[in-house]
Amino acid sequence: MNLAVAYFILLVAAALEAGGDALVRVGLHGENLTLRIGLFVAGAAVLFGYGLVVNSPPWDFGKLLGVYVTLFFVVGQIINLLAFGIRPDLPMLVGGALIVSGGLVITLWRA
Repeated sequence: MNLAVAYFILLVAAALEAGGDALVRVGLHGENLTLRIGLFVAGAAVLFGYGLVVNSPPWDFGKLLGVYVTLFFVVGQIINLLAFGIRPDLPMLVGGALIVSGGLVITLWRA
């Protein structure tokens, strides 16, 4: 499998996982019971989609896990900003820089 395709699949998986988590989070804090149930069902469906996407390719997921964690962190911060209006503070930016640095090491280091 082409490396760019693998990373794209991981990016889609990260978006599904973070998005599904966000749907469940909104459902937990909603007041309308019907809307809450709908958000829980939608969140479960999106998280199931994540499980399908991330596990379908025949790769050694352990080798790509660091890259996935990096993508999950970045997508999670974007969703946190867009959906919840929360900007990352300095500790989040510094820690995030370390996470992204680790992802780059895993991606670019050739043995």
